[in-house]
Amino acid sequence: MSTKPPSSLTERRKAATQLEIAHAAAELFATQGPHATTAEEIARDAGVALRTFYRYFRSKQDAVSPLLAAGADRWRALLEAAEPGADLPRTLEAAVQRSLAAPDEEAAGALLRTRGLLRAAADDPGLRAVWYRVNQESEERLVPVLDRLADGRLGTVQVRLVAAAATDAIRIALETWADTEAGVTGASSPAALAIDCLRQLVGGMGALTTGGDGRG
Repeated sequence: MSTKPPSSLTERRKAATQLEIAHAAAELFATQGPHATTAEEIARDAGVALRTFYRYFRSKQDAVSPLLAAGADRWRALLEAAEPGADLPRTLEAAVQRSLAAPDEEAAGALLRTRGLLRAAADDPGLRAVWYRVNQESEERLVPVLDRLADGRLGTVQVRLVAAAATDAIRIALETWADTEAGVTGASSPAALAIDCLRQLVGGMGALTTGGDGRG
């Protein structure tokens, strides 16, 4: 789903329907597992026709992609709002902290729902494929955002490397957290783990501060 709000009534309705289907799928996955859940059940619980379900999603696993992509969408939106030329590592960390924070019940619930989906993905190849696809799409969409923020300091290859490393940092943090019983806040929270991973993967890239020529 796009980080920008839908511009027309039709687009807003479409986005709302997709989200309703996604929530219905996540709830069914949580209560009975992906294997025991059918697309028909998801459509029924979402209050839509089966043909409507397949108009928006290719499979029952694909139905939760808007929820799995939500965190990345928030993070990218924060980066899109940042000023070019600022300290890139600090900008990345600040966006990660805000996007993975759990200041209220809604945000905490979203993280716990992601944990449940990642745990379910361990035994469901289709759901894992959706998770990997969501991350790949996020990485691709992040490239032009980072290129603008770098403001000419990084070459094409370096921007792609940072986008890949930053995306993997968040993915690894969420997967690691999902395998634990750690809370949504604190030292072992998704935000804390993601910042640690980000510093290890991105912080070691001297180009972020030296601005070498990575074009090739």
